[in-house]
Amino acid sequence: MLLRRLLNLFHRDKLEDDIEAELRAHIQLRADDNLAAGMSHEEARRNAQVRFGNVRVVKERTTAADINQLMESFWRDVSYAVRQLRRSPGFACTAVFTLALAVAANIVVFSILNATLFTSISPARTGRLFNVVQGPRGYDNQSYPDYLDYRDRNNTFSGLAAYRVGGQLGLTTSTGAYKCWNYAVTGNYFDVLGIQPALGRLFHSSDEHGPGSAPYVVLSDTFWRSHFAADPHVIGRAVRLNQHPFTIIGVTPPSFHGTELFLWPDFWFPVVNQKQVAGFDLLHNRSSHSLWIIGLLKPGVTAQAATTNLNAIAARLAEQYPTADDGMRARLITPGLMGDQLADAARAFLSGIMIMALLVLVTACANLAGIFAARAADRFRELAIRLAIGSSRWHVLRQLVTEAVALSAIGGVLGTLCAALLLRFLSRWQPFPEFPIHVTVTPGPRVYLLAALLSLASGALPGLVPARQLWRTDLVQAVKNAAGAAARRRRLTLRDVLLGIQIALCALLLTSSLVALRGMQRSLNAPLGFDPQGVTLAMTDMHMANYTDDASLAVQKRILNDVAAIPGVAAVATINEQPLGTGGSSSPVYAAGTTDFRPNNSAFTAKYFSISPGYLRAAGTRLLEGRDFTWHDDRSHPPIALVNETFAHQLFPNSPALGHRFMTSAGSSYEIVGILENGKYDTLTEQPRAAMFFPVAQGPNSDTTVIVRSNLPAAQTADALNDVLRRIDPTLPFTIESWPQALAFVLFPARAAAVALGVMGLLAAMLAVTGVFGMAAYSVSKRKKEFGIRIALGTRPLQLVRAALARPLVLLIGGSLTGLTLGLLASRLLGQIVYHATARDPLVWSGVILCMATLGISATWIPARRALSVDPTELLKEDA
Repeated sequence: MLLRRLLNLFHRDKLEDDIEAELRAHIQLRADDNLAAGMSHEEARRNAQVRFGNVRVVKERTTAADINQLMESFWRDVSYAVRQLRRSPGFACTAVFTLALAVAANIVVFSILNATLFTSISPARTGRLFNVVQGPRGYDNQSYPDYLDYRDRNNTFSGLAAYRVGGQLGLTTSTGAYKCWNYAVTGNYFDVLGIQPALGRLFHSSDEHGPGSAPYVVLSDTFWRSHFAADPHVIGRAVRLNQHPFTIIGVTPPSFHGTELFLWPDFWFPVVNQKQVAGFDLLHNRSSHSLWIIGLLKPGVTAQAATTNLNAIAARLAEQYPTADDGMRARLITPGLMGDQLADAARAFLSGIMIMALLVLVTACANLAGIFAARAADRFRELAIRLAIGSSRWHVLRQLVTEAVALSAIGGVLGTLCAALLLRFLSRWQPFPEFPIHVTVTPGPRVYLLAALLSLASGALPGLVPARQLWRTDLVQAVKNAAGAAARRRRLTLRDVLLGIQIALCALLLTSSLVALRGMQRSLNAPLGFDPQGVTLAMTDMHMANYTDDASLAVQKRILNDVAAIPGVAAVATINEQPLGTGGSSSPVYAAGTTDFRPNNSAFTAKYFSISPGYLRAAGTRLLEGRDFTWHDDRSHPPIALVNETFAHQLFPNSPALGHRFMTSAGSSYEIVGILENGKYDTLTEQPRAAMFFPVAQGPNSDTTVIVRSNLPAAQTADALNDVLRRIDPTLPFTIESWPQALAFVLFPARAAAVALGVMGLLAAMLAVTGVFGMAAYSVSKRKKEFGIRIALGTRPLQLVRAALARPLVLLIGGSLTGLTLGLLASRLLGQIVYHATARDPLVWSGVILCMATLGISATWIPARRALSVDPTELLKEDA
């Protein structure tokens, strides 16, 4: 009706334009006659307008009246819709609650998706910034010499910079010492990104004049405010990084947090000072791949053209440096998510959660469609009478849609408010206090526009469900109502189909939630290759107190001796990076006798660790064959190593590995003196991979994690350990926590997936309960007279309940089986997120069946009691 009226207005405007043109012509003719009669130009014109009237005024009055009529009609529809909703508060509250849940869930998911995959680290240069990574997926880092060659030889980038996402460094000020996270960056880093300082200045390429030439620090805004009280006089102040003097020269703007979206550094310093601070040389080792390269494409240059240009350079480098760069290729990826590994995992996780959120939305739409269909059936007689007395079907449908839009607006606003509160909490939440991980999720205009569209579509589309019923209405039969209703009662209706879909989606989401929970339970009890229970860790880097690698060994021995003397300590040892930690490195492994150490000639790549004697007992790792290390395994003895089962099987598939030798890329040969059980080293979902362990006395390492297995409570062990470490060197900062706490980082994806899927499953269960309850209650309310007659004729209670609830229960069983089947198919996707997630688990199947049965009983209990409480005498009085 509204559309027809707008079209009429359009045609009316065209007609009035034609009339106005014609009348203007008559006005001109009349004016000419008046002039001929001796009148002045002004008198002739005024006389003509008085004669024929001012057509524009007439037109404007007509248009304004039509607009006012439209607005009055609109407000009448809104007023009527509000009155109808006030008469049915249960229906209105159920619809609003359903819609708010679905909209809130989708806003949260899409906001996280927007912040993770569609947010640029430099908005002004969106689409032109790329990370340059290695050809094989997962090999994301480059060496500093390779970076220089890429930077100087390419002709497709306006600038290439490099940065290293470092660990923690000791920053000492006049007020104290802190363990801080940092980026080591090239001098042109800020220039390539287009970052301007908020205070002071940033360093540039002109500040670099060789190794150790730029002892400068640029603070982040957050660190400046938290540790320097936002003091504007901090510029020029001296600090010490790992006991080396540096000068603060600037502060970055509050909006800039580095080139990784969720890993915010405390400060930046030039990579040319890396050896001075950290003790190892990145500038001259072409085989040391630990830098990220980021580049800004020249205007008009495509990513494909830049990739071709870089690969041409890589081919020349492979010819020039076959040992380090053999087979070298380049790829361009979007920066911000730590390369392929984190980006792929984030996409898989968010894709799964997004699908679940959309399924919740579809479930809510099915719920709303069922509610609207039931309400339209309940108002069938009323609507038929309105049609019979002259209302058009378009007008009635418009009022039904207005009700739906009103509900969608209220539900959308409530859902948006709930989502905003949750997102504010997420933005303030720091899941790992020891890591600089921040999840800043702020809904942008795109998210709010999406929320408005979802709200409108989720409310208005289900509101159109009664249209089919309205158009097929037989007015005479509708007014009588009884016979037609009885004739249609046993047919499969649209409400049945919608409820079946809703129950199936609920069962699917419940299955996914239980699969994720079971997967997380398995991850907590999976064989890790070590036993974290009862173990306390103390982590540091000896360089923070200005110890060299060789000097670190003496301090490590003293720590082990003093900690071992603590009462209750059963075992103590050190390792450079604990398994499933945030570090750890890999190295190519070569067969004994190899002389060409190009990467393509390696047998495989293995994780490597540096451990002290006693590590196996302290970590709870089983030695399957051979012997453990002792302190006699130092540099005065031949190099030896322990390897795990996978290493031994891959290098020596047809013979025992014990006693055999292997080589590394440095050309060193090692004898295998022991075989260890396999373990998890990087992620819980990784396949068994090779690992090798070297004695710390043959290769001292400044990275130190003290592993203490104790019979004391964790808090008491931590206090005693802290006292010992402070006595040994009060300037050496340590992070002390239990090993299970340290695993929180690697367990976070499984826990996040379990929580997210659990919330989705809970939402789906709530929607399913309302859907089944609504259908069962509606069925009972519309058949009360029939049930009264049945009771009067002596029908047993069980038969009455079966007659009342047979259809909802059949739909519940059928939908549950469908959802279980879909959950079985979806387990492959969940297996990429949660460790060992599988729907082929009796506990999952029984859990879903139990949950759906509980939902069915909860949803049908009240309607069943209503059916049994029908009083035939009261119904007869009502008819009388």
